[in-house]
Amino acid sequence: MLRKTFIRKPRTLVLAFALVLSSCSGSAPEANKTVDVVLIGGGIMSGTLGTFIKELGPTTSIEIYERLAEVGEESSQVLNNAGTGHSAFCELNYTPEAADGTIDTHKAVDINEMFEISKQFWAYQVTQGFIKDPKTFINNVPHMSLVWGDKNVSYLKKRYEALQKHTLFQGMEYSEDREKLKSWIPIMMEGRDPNQKVAATHMDMGTDVNFGSLTKQLFANLTTKEGVKLNLKHEVQDLKKNDDGTWTVVVKDLNSGDKTAVKTKFVFVGAGGGALKLLQKSGIPEANGFGGFPVGGLWLVTYNKALVAQHQAKVYGLASVGSPPMSVPHLDTRVIGDKKALLYGPFATFSTKFLKHGSWWDLPGSLDMHNLMPMIYTGLHNLPLVQYLIGQLMLNEDERLAALKEYFPNAKLEDWKLEVAGQRVQIVKKDEKEGGILQFGTELVTSGDGTIAALLGASPGASSAAPIILKVLEKSFAKELQNPEWQAKMKAIIPSYGTTLDNNVEVQNQVREASHKALQLKYFAVDGQGNATIK
Repeated sequence: MLRKTFIRKPRTLVLAFALVLSSCSGSAPEANKTVDVVLIGGGIMSGTLGTFIKELGPTTSIEIYERLAEVGEESSQVLNNAGTGHSAFCELNYTPEAADGTIDTHKAVDINEMFEISKQFWAYQVTQGFIKDPKTFINNVPHMSLVWGDKNVSYLKKRYEALQKHTLFQGMEYSEDREKLKSWIPIMMEGRDPNQKVAATHMDMGTDVNFGSLTKQLFANLTTKEGVKLNLKHEVQDLKKNDDGTWTVVVKDLNSGDKTAVKTKFVFVGAGGGALKLLQKSGIPEANGFGGFPVGGLWLVTYNKALVAQHQAKVYGLASVGSPPMSVPHLDTRVIGDKKALLYGPFATFSTKFLKHGSWWDLPGSLDMHNLMPMIYTGLHNLPLVQYLIGQLMLNEDERLAALKEYFPNAKLEDWKLEVAGQRVQIVKKDEKEGGILQFGTELVTSGDGTIAALLGASPGASSAAPIILKVLEKSFAKELQNPEWQAKMKAIIPSYGTTLDNNVEVQNQVREASHKALQLKYFAVDGQGNATIK
């Protein structure tokens, strides 16, 4: 009966469809309030951008919206990421080996430069008294790479030699001597096959970072500033561009259900896995063709004090074939508040959620006419990744323990428990040649006029927050950055701003000395001849 009614009255269908379209693409609702800047998401990225903006332009009004009851509870939360200060000291995927056997160090140097910028930004927060104790979020933990087998040992040695040509990596040690390795990582060497060829690199100035603690402290300081308001349990549901170039942001209070419309000159979408959907709602052409592929993770975690006391390092190995970079296996020391833990993993998981506290509809809801084909092509071109994820999903308790024993031979299951890590969304991009490609890393997407900026992707993510936010400022606040006052303030926050540190010995030493002393960290002073002295 219903079917016949619609067939007889086709105009009913047309009218219904038109109503749907008008509701989706109508004009922006009238704004209840006006602010200079809206930050979406209460993670490390929004905390960093908000802090920069209030230092550079103290009179700027900022409204912040976070859908959870606290800031720093998604990707920034302490167990939702590896906590590694990503500096490329230990991450082997940043130094690929070319077909001719040479090691490409380009990405490693870039990432190390970025982490140096982040440390300067954090040091400024400490010297200004905005963060009282740096030990609450950053501590020295040596960074190591560990490999076994002739082929992998050969690769690691070549990697070490290639990195020693860059002053940022001087101070790193390489060894195949088992006694030396035992002194660095005793529990990882005990019980290992004595005939197995093993090698490792060791960087004493590596760090462990509690990004959850750092995020909370950034927002605690930021919300003391005049003109800044943090709205928790508020979800941004829509974004619309106004005729005058401003934006109207529609927000729902998750407690009361009330909706508010806020008019703003600039929108930053720093909502982690939730950024893609909001970027699509913005309607900017720069968002077309982007898709997202969610990958979750599990850790094996131990708080056994005897084990923790014997392992003081972040030790990274080689990734399995087809695995995403976030799944590179590592055995890490973590400093969580006043206690330490060891984490091994991550083991990959899959769900259609884009956030740990997201919706099962996130992935299907993100598909549109612009990214559907790139998503299909990407799936076809990444069958090893699909096979890897299926294999990970099928792992049982004993198989996870077996994986751990490759790094910690004498591990016992009763010492470890399984913890859920964060959810990441790897970027899928439209590509003329391949149709669609899976891109690892962090991508900044901005509108042509710079009035909206969004971050997509994952690692190195939080570790590169400060330099990524500098790019946001350079694209969206270009005119303001030409102001001498902004320039002077920027140099005060980031002393190396506009300068390259690698193979620039004098500046590198000055910057590291200042930032590491403020953060109470070790650092290497170098002389450019390959000599490094720990300070």
